[in-house]
Amino acid sequence: MARAGLSVVLLERGEFPGAKNIFGGVLYRKQLEDIVPEFWKEKGFPMERHIVEQRIWMMGKESVVTFGHRNEAYKQPYNCFTGLRVKFDQWFADKAVQAGAIPVYQTVATDVIREGSRVVGVKTDRADGDLYANVVVIADGVNSLLGKALGIHKEWRPDEVSLAVKEVIALPKEKIEDRFNLEGDEGVTIEFMGETTLGMAGMGFLYTNKETLSLGVGVMVDQLREKKVKPYALLEAAKQHPMIRKLIQGGETLEYSGHLIPEGGYHSIPPLSGDGWCVVGDAAQLVNFVHREGTNLAMTSGRFAGEAIVEAKGRGDYSRASLQSYDRKIRSSFIEADLKKYKGMHQLLKEQDPELLFDKLPHALNEAAYQLFLVDGLSKAQKQKTAIKLIKDAAGGTVNLLKLGYKGWRAMNG
Repeated sequence: MARAGLSVVLLERGEFPGAKNIFGGVLYRKQLEDIVPEFWKEKGFPMERHIVEQRIWMMGKESVVTFGHRNEAYKQPYNCFTGLRVKFDQWFADKAVQAGAIPVYQTVATDVIREGSRVVGVKTDRADGDLYANVVVIADGVNSLLGKALGIHKEWRPDEVSLAVKEVIALPKEKIEDRFNLEGDEGVTIEFMGETTLGMAGMGFLYTNKETLSLGVGVMVDQLREKKVKPYALLEAAKQHPMIRKLIQGGETLEYSGHLIPEGGYHSIPPLSGDGWCVVGDAAQLVNFVHREGTNLAMTSGRFAGEAIVEAKGRGDYSRASLQSYDRKIRSSFIEADLKKYKGMHQLLKEQDPELLFDKLPHALNEAAYQLFLVDGLSKAQKQKTAIKLIKDAAGGTVNLLKLGYKGWRAMNG
């Protein structure tokens, strides 16, 4: 919007961009490049590591079954990278300021200003802090104050949101490269489920930075409440698992944080625009919780909103009908396609016993793998039968396993 010559104010509640922001740690090249072309060539760009390998771990008590992919092709151009918001957000906000946006920090937008049904600005927590505008872009996160003020954002039910807790752990660069088999600025991401969520629906992550590791676990709030488990206990359980303990050994915890993540998916998306407003990112519940993606949806929705507002400026029309070009951009993009594809996942997780998906089956898979690879004089045919029986028994029999597979297939395919 600033590049197109519009008058833009960037409101930020922190003392600087990134001061209040928390996320797992992965950003995506394509969506950022659409906004800042060839950004990675810029001296001073705050990338931690570009990811060349992604792993998924199914955790047993003292074991792991791992799926993953490593590829040199992810180097040029790279696919995604780790970052720290306290550094990245300042760099990113500076791009808007350089284009002409006016930054206003340590200021909270508390409510919208209306004229009839039209939004014409925001109230802030500053004295005489009302700010008027043709369009307000709402980007204030999962517990959106402005979304609630508009009536498009409801209070979350505990089964619609997860709580993620995270530590940033300092570790020498050489140790990170040695333990994860990396060279230079290469990086690895690990996402894990099973033993470390204590039988609750959730996942964890371990991401490599230059001289730190980002380690976190996220679990549905209703299950934390039901089991009376403290969030920090989840992180401690993950840190004690032998597969993780060996990777973080000798590290020093620099920071601890917690953050809510919208998990409602496609069915939780509110109206995206109206008379004088658009809503983007987490505030619009645009999170693909199956693939743990949020920053790429946030950046793309923000770009689409900016493009739609520039078009509205050209027409001199900021009505809902005019700003619905933003909705159309979302609907024709990967954002809606991906969220629609997984629209049944939330219901599946509500209906299915979390202990089966996040405890019994991962443990059975690990025991099956142990038996398959153990050379103890039994025939391979016997071992295959044992492995299959372990998994079927964990699911409650062949019929239940087939039903679960069918439900999972349907949930993963819209």
